[in-house]
Amino acid sequence: MPAYMIVAANITDREKFISGYGAVTGPLVEKFGGKYVMLGPGLHLLEDQFGAANLQDGSMVISEWPDKEAAMRFWNSPDYAKAKKLRVGLAECQVMLIEAPKING
Repeated sequence: MPAYMIVAANITDREKFISGYGAVTGPLVEKFGGKYVMLGPGLHLLEDQFGAANLQDGSMVISEWPDKEAAMRFWNSPDYAKAKKLRVGLAECQVMLIEAPKING
């Protein structure tokens, strides 16, 4: 069953974030079997805080994985541990993972 990693982020220096963390993480997502479904700024929080008080006008990233295990191999990999350090001081992130069947419409 596919899994989706959903990241809501408040990025304080978008240029540094994209040129550092973003440049390294994109190829890692592919290496571990994931693909981006959506990347973009302009997140508008419509209801509640959900632990995201600073996310108004933040960014959202959704990646699709073959399954939860593939996403967790990426998340727990030494490569991603190194990459994650590149966002320190540049972004506050809330990361969620959910397994869900694809909905064919």
